[in-house]
Amino acid sequence: MTASVRPAAAAPPEGAEAAEVAPGVLWMRLALPMALDHVNVYALDDGDGWTVIDTGLDTPRSRAQWQALLAGPLTGRPIRRVVVTHHHPDHIGLAGQFQAEGADLLATRTAWLLARMLQLDVQPRPGAQQLAFWRDAGMAADLLAARAAERPFNFADCVSPLPLGYTRIAEGDTLTMGGRRWLVRCGDGHAPEHATLWSLDDSVVLAGDQLLPAISANIGVYATEPRADPLAEWLASCARFRDAARDDHLVLPGHKRPYAGLPARLEAMIADHAAALDRLRAFLVRPHRASDCFRPLFQRAVAPAEYGLALAEAMAHLNHLLARGEVSRRRAAPEGPWLWQAAGSPLGDP
Repeated sequence: MTASVRPAAAAPPEGAEAAEVAPGVLWMRLALPMALDHVNVYALDDGDGWTVIDTGLDTPRSRAQWQALLAGPLTGRPIRRVVVTHHHPDHIGLAGQFQAEGADLLATRTAWLLARMLQLDVQPRPGAQQLAFWRDAGMAADLLAARAAERPFNFADCVSPLPLGYTRIAEGDTLTMGGRRWLVRCGDGHAPEHATLWSLDDSVVLAGDQLLPAISANIGVYATEPRADPLAEWLASCARFRDAARDDHLVLPGHKRPYAGLPARLEAMIADHAAALDRLRAFLVRPHRASDCFRPLFQRAVAPAEYGLALAEAMAHLNHLLARGEVSRRRAAPEGPWLWQAAGSPLGDP
């Protein structure tokens, strides 16, 4: 074991460090420029090279960290494969760069198609549909005006170009990596066709953001699919995973620390959303905009940097109740935001 590889301990790996969390499985942590300040990536020892699970963003800092890792714990052997759990930038950001350097890229079809589409879609200002979505959700007029004048986040800002072609993985596939056979199980809700990888030879699970410890994966509705019900997909995925989960599984998540006790964690994730929906039902005895729902959903104030994700999550919970017939929505004015109210409650002013 080299000096830059150490057994997993209480402290997560930093910088050019890697921690061995299971035989032949290295845990590394890349920096993110946001409140959730890191993403976990993993390297599996294939003997003549490495298979990497997720990549971090395409930023100068991430590239420098990868160079240090390649000169340290991964030194002497190339990265031959990159497996992407889902299409979000902090997980696929440098996959195209590794692919351009000779690595095979493995992803679900939906993850690859979404990433490639978004990487090619660069907008200097928010489009009319995006602005209408924010207005319908009740974004304050001053914030809406500011966002309308700003360059929005573009996927290409932190995701390297994806070359044409990839290797598809799908539900039920098996892969051999790091001396193990892995079963692909896909979930939805946080990201469509999110791949998780379950070792058939021991208890290791590569979980991405589908099975996070302690924190909740964002379940959001966006202007691209404003009537979606990702919360129903998330809850159904948790129920499916619950049937396969064991207490002795070592879950290697996309954020925070590896953990055991997966059955209890899945129950907690289901219960957390059930409680949030209960609070929202009680709040909607009177009509409210989506942007009014942060306090009952999250039970705390939402910081400005979290506003976009919070609004998307509020829309997801409201759409879920709408799909179940438990709320209705109406406009107080033709160009006004949607007002959401529990079914059967007397109509009133917000």
